[in-house]
Amino acid sequence: MLRKYRSCLDLTEENIQEALREVRVALLEADVNFKVVKGFVERVREKAVGQDVLRSLTPGQQVVKIVHDELAELLGGSGHRLQMAPHPPTVIMLIGLQGSGKTTSAAKLGRHFQRQGQHPLLVAADVQRPAAVEQLQTLGAQLQIPVVGTATQKPVEICREALDTAANRGLSPVILDTAGRLHIDEPMLEELRALKNEVRPHHVLLVVDAMTGQDAVTMAERFNAAVGIDAVVMTKLDGDARGGAALSVRQITGRPIAFVGVGEKVDALEPFHPERMASRILGMGDVVSLVEKAQAQVDEAKAEALAKKIREESFSLQDFAEQLRQLRSMGPIGEILEMIPFFKGAKGLPTELRGQETELNRYEAIIGSMTPAERVDPQIINGSRRNRIARGSGTTVQDVNRLLKQFAQVKKMMRGLRQLEGRAGKLSGFPFKIRQLGR
Repeated sequence: MLRKYRSCLDLTEENIQEALREVRVALLEADVNFKVVKGFVERVREKAVGQDVLRSLTPGQQVVKIVHDELAELLGGSGHRLQMAPHPPTVIMLIGLQGSGKTTSAAKLGRHFQRQGQHPLLVAADVQRPAAVEQLQTLGAQLQIPVVGTATQKPVEICREALDTAANRGLSPVILDTAGRLHIDEPMLEELRALKNEVRPHHVLLVVDAMTGQDAVTMAERFNAAVGIDAVVMTKLDGDARGGAALSVRQITGRPIAFVGVGEKVDALEPFHPERMASRILGMGDVVSLVEKAQAQVDEAKAEALAKKIREESFSLQDFAEQLRQLRSMGPIGEILEMIPFFKGAKGLPTELRGQETELNRYEAIIGSMTPAERVDPQIINGSRRNRIARGSGTTVQDVNRLLKQFAQVKKMMRGLRQLEGRAGKLSGFPFKIRQLGR
């Protein structure tokens, strides 16, 4: 029976070509291995042709949805979590090239398990790299996690001592930091195989630098074939890398990704979420991680007080300074903005917020040089006051003017949100409107 109105259309070879072309470019720009891209695009094409297009979507948008879902599935579906051994201690062995971030990843893993209420033990089994043992000992002292190993011992001896220490003191998991090289060679692989045979780890994690791009595939293949790996830790995802190496390594080795490193601090290690990485690879941002960062830093009582001030239009420069401090505590500004969908195409965002941390320091200094009355009512800041504030903060009058202009823009934006809330019923349609702005 013919329907008078169709709520959907079919995806055909013709109307998905352009969308697939954009997907291919996005994957290649994210440093996904070209063979992986080719096979992936073909699978998406087969899956997309003949599917219905929802009434609210264009064919291109429907393809992107299919691509996102397929990427998330290929990256591991619901994600991979390390299982603890039924009889402790659980032994986790980290392997990888020198410079990939094994030592800091060992400390970050220790911190991760420590926050879960466990009592980890760090093992400094890398006696090849100068100062590797000292680095792990320093990180262990910072986290109050015990470290076993000295530069004068052999790796196998260190690991034996570590297992005895863990058993006697009831420590678990035992995290082994092993030696790496600048390139893969047989002596390194032989040492890793010997360690693996000796300690019989429950998990062998390959630490991969996301910045190495497609070279990560070759390296992961070699380590998996020679030593055998259970999962991957992807480091340095706080840099420019969009995470294409994650998809490549996952596809080539068939091994899941367990954790990702998103900064230099010991807390900057997160369990891997396939759906978030899929969004990042496609340049769609990572709003969920952004929200989690905000939740970790924002005090609920302060947030409610701030919301009240916005409603009453009493938001002051002192509140503005507090928000800048909270924003900086979430991490580098550029990293935060990258989590916002459509950020690359957004218009009108102040350039001062695009990674210029020094500008935020300058703003705080300027606000700190103001009197309480000036912070509450910037309208009273005349020429002489601007000169005084600039001298007191070690900045220029132009800097003060720029801050005041920025604050006026923020107030205007908040007034607009308040008006939108009144029309839309507590912002019920706000996410949709945000998405519309990015088109």
